[in-house]
Amino acid sequence: MYKDRNSKFLAFAFYVENEMDVKQNLIVLKKEHPSANHHCYAWQLGTVNVSQRANDDGEPSSSAGKPILTQIQSRNLTNCLIVVVRYFGGTLLGVNGLINAYKQAASDVIKECTLVEKFILAEYSVEFNFESTSAVMRILKNNGAKLISQDYDTVNSIIFNVKKVQRQNLEQQFKELFTCKLTYIKTY
Repeated sequence: MYKDRNSKFLAFAFYVENEMDVKQNLIVLKKEHPSANHHCYAWQLGTVNVSQRANDDGEPSSSAGKPILTQIQSRNLTNCLIVVVRYFGGTLLGVNGLINAYKQAASDVIKECTLVEKFILAEYSVEFNFESTSAVMRILKNNGAKLISQDYDTVNSIIFNVKKVQRQNLEQQFKELFTCKLTYIKTY
């Protein structure tokens, strides 16, 4: 909780996967804090196609939702909803005071959260001959690839995923290894 001139700012953070999760969490908070003057929030979803929204809930334009969203973005968070519930203390804070209060409340709640780091993964298949097995395995190991399936036959094949940040390096290494065929499958 953040206080400024008798106004109380209670901040809540939620993991959300879609806009329906956002709406459900807002409904619950509004029921839990029905006498609050404002329920300001911001959220950001996705990694490839990012969507986001900020809401001032009656506060002056960009004085509440935007500072909350800025805190989410500055920490590279996604699938995150932060709601700051304000109980008015009788003294006007002004736009700068509101920006500071909402920013600080959002920052404080993020510090209290246990953040889960997840990586964007790219999935591939690679086909290769027996003589190239050790070279293929070395490339996979050096790029931190996780094997999903392996099939050793006349043509050997491995399906694997790798962190998105490793894609360019991995693709270049396989391009230099002329004895195999790398196929991109999907990103998730």
